[in-house]
Amino acid sequence: MARPRFWDPEGDRFGGIPTYPWRMAPAGLLTRRQLRAKGLRPNGQDVAAQIMWRSRRSTTGVRVAYLYRLTLAAPVRPMTEGRRRALAAANTARRTCPACGRDAGYVLPAHLGTCLPCSEVMGLAA
Repeated sequence: MARPRFWDPEGDRFGGIPTYPWRMAPAGLLTRRQLRAKGLRPNGQDVAAQIMWRSRRSTTGVRVAYLYRLTLAAPVRPMTEGRRRALAAANTARRTCPACGRDAGYVLPAHLGTCLPCSEVMGLAA
């Protein structure tokens, strides 16, 4: 039986990082999303391994997901009141039209830079 293309547990072929094919990583190694789903964060640890797979979405034809050790992960820091206020202010800024100053009620499209009514008046809307 042939070895899968991205099988390199010693890290000899792909940048010195142990590499596994899709769905073949050893137990105890998780991606950032998998850690977050468990209420954890990498806690500053280095990448322990990576998963590689072929993908038509990528310009290189290969996508990578980094893996972290579950045993070294720490709980996610709780949201403080200051962080909550900062996040609310940032979201408000993303919804506020620079042309008319109103809260559009949605995140302004980056390609327009204004709310939809203002972009129509300026002739930006396609």
